[in-house]
Amino acid sequence: QEMKTLQPEDLKAYLDAAERRNALAMFYLELVSGIRKGELVALQWEDLNIAEKTISVSKQATKDADNKLIVARPKTENSIRQISIPQEAVDLLVKEHAKHPGTPWLFPSSRTGGMYHPDSVATLHQRILKDAGLERLRFHDLRHTFATLALQNGVDIKTVSGMLGHFSAGFTLDTYAHVTTAAQKEAARTTEKVLTAAI
Repeated sequence: QEMKTLQPEDLKAYLDAAERRNALAMFYLELVSGIRKGELVALQWEDLNIAEKTISVSKQATKDADNKLIVARPKTENSIRQISIPQEAVDLLVKEHAKHPGTPWLFPSSRTGGMYHPDSVATLHQRILKDAGLERLRFHDLRHTFATLALQNGVDIKTVSGMLGHFSAGFTLDTYAHVTTAAQKEAARTTEKVLTAAI
């Protein structure tokens, strides 16, 4: 499917709407990490390292042969990773956990107290978009939003690839070629300015 992203000017409206639905911590984390939906709901409190400002991604929610939701190890070793997150995300996660200290899940279901269902996260995302008056985007497009913003702001492709859990930086480069092409044009303009000034 065609890749779409939240535009920078829409981020505040989106996060404000998420906050009104008591889901700011979850969606802020998604936008600063780009983790997959199944990885997001499988996160537990013990996966957050407050001192190091990292989250550990080592499991995911998936369906078994009987179509039942289970927590399993990711299919590839590249998907098992530590992701650095900003202090703001750490603070939001600490506040979130304080609301339900008795559960191991970072984002427990308000209905069951157990693991949040991935489909429910996608549904909530659509409600947030509607509340914010924004066009429809898939939940997966939040992952694309993270990667695009990171690349546009100078984060190198290998770092972004590692954070996304891709099997190679080449795959990331292919996926986000349109972003890196724009960055290369900007680099050419910057180089031109420097060299023109030197002549």
